[in-house]
Amino acid sequence: MNFFELFVKLVLVISVIPSYEVFATSNSKLMHMEVDLSNQQSLQRGAKVFVNYCQSCHSANYMRYNRIGEDLDIAEDILKENLIFSEDKVGDVMSISMKKKDSANFFGVTPPDLSVIARSRGPDWLYTYLHTFYIDESRPFGVNNLTYKDTAMPHVLWELQGFQQLVNTGKRGSVFYKPTYKNSLELITPGLQSEKEYDATLRDLVNYLVYMGEPIKLKRKKIGFWVIFYLSILFVITYMLKRDYWRDIH
Repeated sequence: MNFFELFVKLVLVISVIPSYEVFATSNSKLMHMEVDLSNQQSLQRGAKVFVNYCQSCHSANYMRYNRIGEDLDIAEDILKENLIFSEDKVGDVMSISMKKKDSANFFGVTPPDLSVIARSRGPDWLYTYLHTFYIDESRPFGVNNLTYKDTAMPHVLWELQGFQQLVNTGKRGSVFYKPTYKNSLELITPGLQSEKEYDATLRDLVNYLVYMGEPIKLKRKKIGFWVIFYLSILFVITYMLKRDYWRDIH
C-alpha cells in the first residue's frame, strides 16, 4: 500500500465518523429531535425562553449578549429590551446575580453553567429531560424526572406544560409492553400551551442551547470543507512532484 492509498483511506474513515449527536441519539430510551442551527427564528425564540425561564438560576458565562445579537441578527435595542433584564451591558457575559453559596442552600447543589451543556449531555437528552417532569410529593419541589431521577431542579416550565403524573397500568406486566416516556406519563393539569406548542418551545430552547455550545459551528463546517478540499488538491500536486523527483532514482 503506497502513501496515496493510505491517505485516501484515512480521509474516507474520517468522513464517516459520526458526530456526538449520532451517539447521543443511539440510546433508544431518549426522544429524538432534529437540530437546525440555520433556523434563526427558532434560535431567537429559544434565546427568549432561556433568558426568561433558565437564566434566573443558570449562568452562561461563555456567551456574550452582543454575540447573540450578531449571530441571530437581533438589533441592539431589541436585544436590550427582550434579553437583558438586569444592569448588564450588551458586551457582558450572561451571568447571574445569585451566588453559588446561596444557590447551593436553595437547591442542595449549585445549578450548572449551561454554556456547553448541549455538548456534554447532547440535544436528545436535554429534549427528553425537559419533557419528562412529573409530580412527586416526596421531592423538595414536588416534582421528579424520568430522565434524571431525583433531580434537584424544579419544573420551571410547569406554567407552559402543566403537570404530569406517572401512569401505572396493568400493561407493565405484559411481555408485549414496551415502556416509553410517552406511555409512562400522563398530563393531568394542562398548562398555557398545548402539547404541540410545548414541544415546539422545547425544540427552540434545545436548538438555542446547541448553538450556545458552539456558536461558530456552521461557519466551522463551511470553512472545514474548503480546507479539506485545498489540502486534497495540494496533496495530489505534492504526490505528483514527488514521483517526478524520484523517477530517475527508482
